[in-house]
Amino acid sequence: MLKLGSSSTLKRLKNRYRLVVMNDDTYEEMVTFKLSRLSVYVMLSTVFVLLVGLTVALIVFTPLKYYIPGASTDYKSATELRQLKYQVDEANKQILLLQQFDNGLRNGPLKGNNTVALDTTMLKVPKTEISND
Repeated sequence: MLKLGSSSTLKRLKNRYRLVVMNDDTYEEMVTFKLSRLSVYVMLSTVFVLLVGLTVALIVFTPLKYYIPGASTDYKSATELRQLKYQVDEANKQILLLQQFDNGLRNGPLKGNNTVALDTTMLKVPKTEISND
């Protein structure tokens, strides 16, 4: 069994390879690159970090952040939006109460409909005794 140590892994990362791009018709070498596995890893990692950094910068420093759902970065505007929602709800409640009041006046005793039942419940008022001290 072959045992891999840290020195053999480091050697494999540092081994040099040649990448040649050739013209298929004429077998002419167009471009030649001398690479190692370590340089390829470093290059790909750098490209990845740059792309992530550019994407984050694009979102943070442009108005694109407003198109991300749930990413409300402005606390003041969120608070104002919440207060406006409460005011609209209160206005809707007031409108419903005014409509009920209006319907009551239109269908009430002013129109001639005396269909309102009168409260004729007898009240039992206790008599208080007056003391002559």
